[in-house]
Amino acid sequence: MTTTTTTTTVATPHRTIQPTRPEPRGLRFPPVLVKILVTALVFLVAYLVTNALDQDQGDVWNLTASIVIGGAALIVQYLVDFERRLEQIETSQAQLIRDVKDNLISHHVALTELVDDRFARISEATELFSNVDRSVLRSDGVVKLARSATECGQLNNETVKTFASEEIERLAGLLENLSNRSTDCLGENQDWLIGLTHCIKRSLDATSTSVDRDFWGSEPAARYLEAQSDAVQREVEIRRLFLVNVPEEIDDELRELCNNQRALEIDARVVALSELPPWAQLGTKSDFIVFDRELSYEIDQDTKDVNAKTTLNARPSHVEHRMRQFTRLWEATVNLPHKGIPPTTDE
Repeated sequence: MTTTTTTTTVATPHRTIQPTRPEPRGLRFPPVLVKILVTALVFLVAYLVTNALDQDQGDVWNLTASIVIGGAALIVQYLVDFERRLEQIETSQAQLIRDVKDNLISHHVALTELVDDRFARISEATELFSNVDRSVLRSDGVVKLARSATECGQLNNETVKTFASEEIERLAGLLENLSNRSTDCLGENQDWLIGLTHCIKRSLDATSTSVDRDFWGSEPAARYLEAQSDAVQREVEIRRLFLVNVPEEIDDELRELCNNQRALEIDARVVALSELPPWAQLGTKSDFIVFDRELSYEIDQDTKDVNAKTTLNARPSHVEHRMRQFTRLWEATVNLPHKGIPPTTDE
């Protein structure tokens, strides 16, 4: 199967930009100039104070003390400014750590969900193909279907891709319905009929009313009879009852049709329902074919005797009901004087 590589995009943490305070309007002085002015002011105040308090020490001592006090004031300003900046850096770092932590948690959650989803898909695909291998279905056919579906999806042709999608959806619906032992479609599905005939291994029991009389001269009927001939070679027992209402409806065309099928080693018989007892005529309104006594292929007619719907039913109770119905008809036919074998016009 085609391997799809998934590229995972890892979200990188990002810093949250702190909102800046609006700058006050008006005249602003550079911080260095402010520090110089404050230092000069402290120096001047210290000089005046020391000069006023102790005039005996001389100007040198007063000037030295003022310089020391002014320098201390300058150092204090820088220490205060350093502490404020350090506090801002610590706050910014703490916010950055919180943002990184939140991003890592979000990324971890997203990455965990992505990995879990991918592993779930891998597990689902593994389980699916494991079930296919254990079933009687051909695993190579399932793999081929999946690969072909992928290749169709990569074509640069929207019509083909749309048609392929519709066919996959139709097939998926058919298989889903078959898993529930019943499915149907509008009209007469001759592909189902021929395909099922290729699959049988033991028996085919069918009724044929006047509704499908025209079918036997068609091309699908030729393929259907060929598939039945192949089934006979596999030692499959095939029985068919051509049903009419009254003996007058058994004409030369129907006799020839029956004899041609008997020539293919198909046990074909013709019977008029009016010749049968009432208990044998129960449920003879529509055609049905039972394959291997496991699945019933049925054709429903509308009010104009047109084949309106084809149904496949594999529910055991329904198949058993159809087999009882066919057995009643078959046994009643055997009890007739001509045993269901149509007499010739000379007879």
